Amino acid sequence: MKNAETPVFKLVILGGLSSLGSALIAELLKRQHEVIAVVDELNARAPRPGLHFKIGGLNTTDQAEQSVAGGSAVVCLLPALAPDDFATQLRMSQALIASLSRTTIRRLLLVGDFSVLDHSEGHSEQQRTCAEQIVDLLQRSHLQWTLVNAPQEIAGLSIEHFRKTQGTLEPGLAEPLQQLARIAAAMVDTLELNLHQGEHLNFVF
Repeated sequence: MKNAETPVFKLVILGGLSSLGSALIAELLKRQHEVIAVVDELNARAPRPGLHFKIGGLNTTDQAEQSVAGGSAVVCLLPALAPDDFATQLRMSQALIASLSRTTIRRLLLVGDFSVLDHSEGHSEQQRTCAEQIVDLLQRSHLQWTLVNAPQEIAGLSIEHFRKTQGTLEPGLAEPLQQLARIAAAMVDTLELNLHQGEHLNFVF
């Protein structure tokens, strides 16, 4: 049960069909927030209380603006990219940040491959440049932003997996599933408690 002090979000989530996205949606619904998941197509999306789907993306600023419309906060899970394609991560971030400047939405959690900001070993100069440009865009915006390093993706996980993270699970799945669930809970805490604004985070459990 929520109390009067618990903020209720209408959260727009981009990239919600990833494993972390599924964990986030499950956690948000458990805490009785309303979730709008932005997807490429609506086929075979199971309806459930508090969860809505809409078509959208980050190909242009106009498309991004339409995608986030109606939300009070945004979590964007940038897709995993090829090592030489970090310009796409930059382009999508530019479209999202520009679109939010046209709305009343100010809270943004941006999740992506930003580990290059922690250490340069094993990363290209292009990756560092793109990540630094994203940080610069955020710092020059009026957004209340938090930058989050994406955890390792686990293929094939759905919301149903995260509704029960204990008990009978596929061999080897329990530990990564529980870790993703803890990361999702920490991200929702960050939203609810207004933590880590203007910070770059790496959740480790």
